[in-house]
Amino acid sequence: MSYGIEILGAPLPDGDVEAELSALARRYRGAGGLVIDLLNTVGGQADGLLERLPAPVRAGLESQTTRALELALEAASRSRKTVAGEPSWMTRALTTAMGAAGGFGGLPSALAELPVTTTVLLRAIQTIAEEHGFDTREAAVKYDCITVFAVAGPLEDDDGADLAFLSTRLLVNGTAVSGLIARIAPRLSVVLGQKLAAQTVPVLGAAAGAATNYAYTSYYQDMAHVHFGLRRLSINADLGHDEILARFRAKIKRG
Repeated sequence: MSYGIEILGAPLPDGDVEAELSALARRYRGAGGLVIDLLNTVGGQADGLLERLPAPVRAGLESQTTRALELALEAASRSRKTVAGEPSWMTRALTTAMGAAGGFGGLPSALAELPVTTTVLLRAIQTIAEEHGFDTREAAVKYDCITVFAVAGPLEDDDGADLAFLSTRLLVNGTAVSGLIARIAPRLSVVLGQKLAAQTVPVLGAAAGAATNYAYTSYYQDMAHVHFGLRRLSINADLGHDEILARFRAKIKRG
């Protein structure tokens, strides 16, 4: 199923729309708490974690993030041709194990683990898109899957600006997807840099790596459910995406 023409029944009643919006708003508000609690526990204040990384690593984070996203999109899309989407719990278990392996060897192994984890996360986002009825082979859906990574994340104060990642994007192609990766890499590199720094905390090592990966996987899975849940709701309710998003923003602001 795609963003194109669909044959649907009667639109959802407004009461059902409100109930679904409330459920998505609760998921959105609750998504980042686990990550914040974890990073503050394993590494002190989250905002200071990046300073733990060597200067050359910090300087190369953006280019490494861009490359990781490019490889992840190619590998995740290719793997879906032969391996079906896995359950959410299995993805969390896999990334947790990879985080443990990455954290065990300190920064070198954590850096090596980063593109692999990014690929698994993207596969998880694609699986959730399919759960909501979208075809991940389409360029527009690939674009949306990458867009989920563009959300600021729980490491920044959120005044609602994050909701820009839910904006409508219907007519896209491979060039647009590549351009999106280039635009979101600087923002995502900060988030992934925090993750890397947490994985290098002395003594904790593998435990910190496992815990951070579990938390981040849960976070991006929740964000994918919000993103594609709103898109599906817009279709089922026969309402414009901008209207659905405006109502969603209002619920977030009301708390």
